[in-house]
Amino acid sequence: MNSFSKNMKIQDTELLSWKQLITPKLTLLISLLILSILILITLSPISYYPLFGYSSLLNIESKPHPHEYEYDESQASEYNNKCDIFRGEWVPNPEAPYYTNETCWAIHEHQNCIKYGRPDSQFMKWRWKPYQCELPLFNPWHFLDIVKGKSMAFVGDSVGRNQMQSMICLLSRVEWPIDVSEKSDFNFMRWKYPTYNFTLATFWSPHLIKAQERDSNGPTNTGLFNLYLDEFDDNWSTQIQDFDFVILNGGQWFFRPMVFYEKQQIVGCHYCLLENVTDLNMTYGYRMAFRAAFRSINRLENFKGVTFLRTFAPSHFENGLWNQGGNCLRTRPFRSNETQLEGSFLELYRIQLEEFKIAEEEGRDKGLRFRLFDITQSMLLRPDGHPSRYGHWPNENVTLYNDCVHWCLPGPIDTWSDFLLHLLKMEGVRSNHGQSPYLQRD
Repeated sequence: MNSFSKNMKIQDTELLSWKQLITPKLTLLISLLILSILILITLSPISYYPLFGYSSLLNIESKPHPHEYEYDESQASEYNNKCDIFRGEWVPNPEAPYYTNETCWAIHEHQNCIKYGRPDSQFMKWRWKPYQCELPLFNPWHFLDIVKGKSMAFVGDSVGRNQMQSMICLLSRVEWPIDVSEKSDFNFMRWKYPTYNFTLATFWSPHLIKAQERDSNGPTNTGLFNLYLDEFDDNWSTQIQDFDFVILNGGQWFFRPMVFYEKQQIVGCHYCLLENVTDLNMTYGYRMAFRAAFRSINRLENFKGVTFLRTFAPSHFENGLWNQGGNCLRTRPFRSNETQLEGSFLELYRIQLEEFKIAEEEGRDKGLRFRLFDITQSMLLRPDGHPSRYGHWPNENVTLYNDCVHWCLPGPIDTWSDFLLHLLKMEGVRSNHGQSPYLQRD
């Protein structure tokens, strides 16, 4: 008998033995088990199975093994020395996005552009390419490995919250957080990733300092606010001492009418239209607010974390101001030679850099670390990334202006996590080179 016949005989024998094992009783048990599984899947809410919602049209890849994302520390150090990751161009990324509005529950309704009918999708398919190097795409496994056992706070306005929600969506490929908020206030939320013991928190402070609404309408129907330029906002400044990372931001709220106080006395205002009050430029309040915010951090006795200044993200209203029919309907990014930072946006950016430098020098003397998280140039080039009118249903009875301030999710703001992960890597490089005791890798 040849080998082929022997092999066939062995296979026939194995098949026969299996046939003998499969009795009518066993067949019934297997059928009942399969039926139970099908019933369980049918009755369970689809939100329990987030991967079921992925669209094949978006070309979202399956979950890779975490070890595929090991990074070369020497290469990261070289990037830090030779490459400005914040200067570059947007280039196509056909693999994006890495989540959808159907798979991430963290998207704020007003930034849920695809849900509310935005017809184009190319705004989701770009990545940032620095001129002199590559900026790796966000790796959620690597990020969570770095921040394991740590905490991160977003302090500022709703664009900061927009960023945190983007991060939650990007991290959802690994794990969903649980709500551990100390109070039921949307402006002060805390989320925890139990597997990694990592906490995210958001602290609402659009002016970064103590502020009170003086008139809910004001000259522009957006409220008139009292800003106490030499007083801290205790809602966040007394809460961040135990956080490992603090991301500070502020911008758009300073365009609203404001009355400025120092030592409890009015020293001027911005477009307040009050008699006998000197009209100071809004940049005065902006500078003093950041100065006080940084001072509040430098005065913390036991704070050992890293403070990131996330720089100003320009809005893109065209053909009118936000309350005069202005809109943002472009469908592709600018090239860097097609626009430039100018006017009040340029002034706000300069103020941030100047006050950051002062705070960094003061903090260095106390062993505190301040890092620049500079997204201004990259976001200046993204007029296509805003919700515009796609933050609500077309016929919905709501009073909302076209939104050219916040960012669609998924969208360009997801790139901020690319930047942040790179900055965290740099902290690891510094610690391994003896520049900081922080972020030591296991």
